[in-house]
Amino acid sequence: MENTNLYINGEWRDGSDNQRFDVMNPADETVLASVASATVSDAKDALDAADAAFADWAGRTPRQRAEILRKAFELMTARLDDFARLITLENGKGRTDAIGEATYAAEFFRWFSEEAVRSHGQIGHAPASGARIIVQHKPAGIAVLITPWNYPAAMGTRKIAPALAAGCPVIIKPASETPLTMLALMPLLEEAGVPKGVVNVLPSRQTGPMVDALLHDPRVRVVSFTGSTPVGRKLLVAAADQVLKPAMELGGNAPLLVFEDADIDVAVEGAMLAKMRNLGEACTAANRFYVHEKVADEFIEKFTKAMAALKMGNGIDEGVDVGPLVNADTRSKVAAFVDDAVARGAKIHLGGTVPNGPGFFYPPTVMSNVPADAECVCDEIFGPVAAIQTFTDQEDAIKRANDTEYGLVAYVFTEDMKRGMHVCERLEYGMVGLNRGLVSDPAAPFGGMKQSGLGREGGHEGMHEYMETQYISASW
Repeated sequence: MENTNLYINGEWRDGSDNQRFDVMNPADETVLASVASATVSDAKDALDAADAAFADWAGRTPRQRAEILRKAFELMTARLDDFARLITLENGKGRTDAIGEATYAAEFFRWFSEEAVRSHGQIGHAPASGARIIVQHKPAGIAVLITPWNYPAAMGTRKIAPALAAGCPVIIKPASETPLTMLALMPLLEEAGVPKGVVNVLPSRQTGPMVDALLHDPRVRVVSFTGSTPVGRKLLVAAADQVLKPAMELGGNAPLLVFEDADIDVAVEGAMLAKMRNLGEACTAANRFYVHEKVADEFIEKFTKAMAALKMGNGIDEGVDVGPLVNADTRSKVAAFVDDAVARGAKIHLGGTVPNGPGFFYPPTVMSNVPADAECVCDEIFGPVAAIQTFTDQEDAIKRANDTEYGLVAYVFTEDMKRGMHVCERLEYGMVGLNRGLVSDPAAPFGGMKQSGLGREGGHEGMHEYMETQYISASW
C-alpha cells in the first residue's frame, strides 16, 4: 500500500510517537498494511494546518471551489476500479458493491460542485421597522469528520465535499478497520487542486483522547459523525462544551413493510437491495420485515430463493455477491442474533451457520416467525440476516414499525399509492423508500429522526451543516 502515514498540511508523515497499527483483509485475515497512528500532538498539528488554510480557502469564490470539486469527481470517476479494489480489500464487500460505493462517493464531489455556487441569501424589508433584512451564509470554520468502516469512501466524501463547498477546512478521522481508502483519496484531491491544509487525515488507535482534544479546541466549529448512537451521544456531550455545530448520522433499525396488495416481485427485489446492499452492514439496511400474512408464504419463498442465489466468497473474485463481514466481532454478533432468534422459536429457511475456513464470512440467512422480543428485532443486525414477522392489521404494522428509539429509514411496498403515502407519513423516520429498496442519493437530504441523529447530509441541506447564517439589519 502506497499511502499509510498521516496526511497533514499536504505532507505524509509518521505519528509523533511512531506507533502504527495493522489493517486486516477480512476475507483471509492477512495484514494488508501497517498504518501510522495519530496522537493528540498530531491532532494539534492538523489543527494548525487547517487554521492556516482557512482564510484563503474561505476567501475563494464559490466558482473556484466548485471547479476543484468537479475535478475531483472527474478524477475519481476515472479511477473507480482502483478505489473499488481497495474498498474490497479492507472492507470485504464484493466488487459490485464496491464499484457502487466508489461511484456513489464520487457523485458527492459533483453534486456539491454544483451546490457550492448556490449558497443563496436573501434581502427583504422589515415590515415594522423599515430596516433592510440581509441574510447570508458564511463558512462555519474547521470541521472534524469522523467516518465509519462500512463505507470507507462514501462516508468520507459525503462530508468532505459539502465542507469544502462551504469553504471549511477539515480534519478526518477514518475508521481504524478501513483507513486505506481515505488515505488513497488524498493524492487525488491534491491533483484536483485542493490546497495544503484544507484536508487532513488522521488514522488512529488513540481515537478517544485525540478526538476529545480536537473537539475542545476553540478553532473547531463543526463535528460530523457517522456511526453508532452510543458513540454519537458521547460526542454530543463533548461538542456541548464548545457549543459546536453537530451533524450526527447514527444508528438505525429499519422496518420493511410488505402489504397484501404489493407486487411481490417488486417487494422481493426491493428487499434484496434494502437487506443485502453492503452485506447488510449499513445503517439503512432493512432490519425488521413485516409481511402481511396473506402474502407471507409467497414473499418468503421468492425472497429465500433470491438470497440462495447469491454467491459467497472473497469479494475480490469475479461473480462474488457476498464477501466477508468486516471483523470477527461483527460476525460473532450476527451469529448470536440468529442463535437467540432460533432459541425463541424462529424458523430458519436459509443459512444460519458459520462456515469453516479463514475469513469472517456469514451466509445469507432468512428467518421467519421471529418473535418481537428477539434481540435482532431490537438492535441493528449489521449482517446478511433477514428477520421476518407477519401482520394482519395496517395500524398494528405501523405501530410495530415505529416501536423503536431509532428513526433513520423505513421501506414500504404497496400498489395503492394513497395507502403508501398515508403509511409513509405515519412512519417516524427521516427517510422512507416507497416501493424502493434504495433511498441514498447525493441529491437528497440523508438523515434520521429520534435517536438516529441530527442534521442532514446531501441535498440542498448538506452544505448548510458547515455554514453559519448571518443576519444584517441595515438602513440606507
